[in-house]
Amino acid sequence: MQNSIQTQGIALPRLGLGTFRMKGYDCQAAVESALELGYTHLDTAQMYANQDAVGAAIEITGMARSSLHVTTKVWHENLTPDGVRRSFDESLQALKLDYVDLYLIHWPSQNMDLPALFEVLESFRADGRTRAIGVANFNLAMLREVVEEIQAPIACNQIEYHVLLDQARVLEYLRAHGIPLVAYCPLAQGRLAEHPQLSDIARKHDATPAQVALKWLLDQDGVAAIPKAQHPARQKENLGALVVNLDDEDRNIIAGLPKNQRLVSPPFAPAWDAPGAA
Repeated sequence: MQNSIQTQGIALPRLGLGTFRMKGYDCQAAVESALELGYTHLDTAQMYANQDAVGAAIEITGMARSSLHVTTKVWHENLTPDGVRRSFDESLQALKLDYVDLYLIHWPSQNMDLPALFEVLESFRADGRTRAIGVANFNLAMLREVVEEIQAPIACNQIEYHVLLDQARVLEYLRAHGIPLVAYCPLAQGRLAEHPQLSDIARKHDATPAQVALKWLLDQDGVAAIPKAQHPARQKENLGALVVNLDDEDRNIIAGLPKNQRLVSPPFAPAWDAPGAA
């Protein structure tokens, strides 16, 4: 398994650190420990209100910028051309960076003008202030508009994906167009323990259920994952998933788990199950 995915001119590390709900010094300390353990992929967002902490950690550890991948995102309430420009400038300032590696629309908005938005996003890429652009939480209908109508060079779709949620149709579409899926909530928000089958597989491989669930994702073509992990021990555990070797029997057992447990669907989420949407 390659440890990164080539997409739109960048190498996207398959395993990253999610920082949702981390704030202030706790976030800074978590990012510092992750970088010291060998993580190179950091995921943040305007809405997380922690870009300054992520930037401080990067600065303190003194890692070469070229060895890091940093993703951030614009919140759905700011999806106008001017709102995106302002948000992007604020993100770079908070992160204390000259550029980010990947800039995403965090959630779609009902009234967004996608052609106008992507014109702005592509201007950031042309200016060298982001190396690539992409989307998050886009359903199939929205992906088709972006990829087929606008023909925007998106580097990923970041969506909820784990052993308890089927994303086969979106994944099939993304693969057909050479676009990675970046899985958030890859550990199903702690619900793995409810399924003893995962514990059985973990024991077989001298691993943990979290490592099994992560490796199931990372073994799939074109899939990366960004588990949130605040404590060094959990960060180290997640890195350990990279060396777990699942077999066909394991994958068949995981295929039999319930696949309808969507855990993130706020009121502003798109219609996941609308015709042509998912």
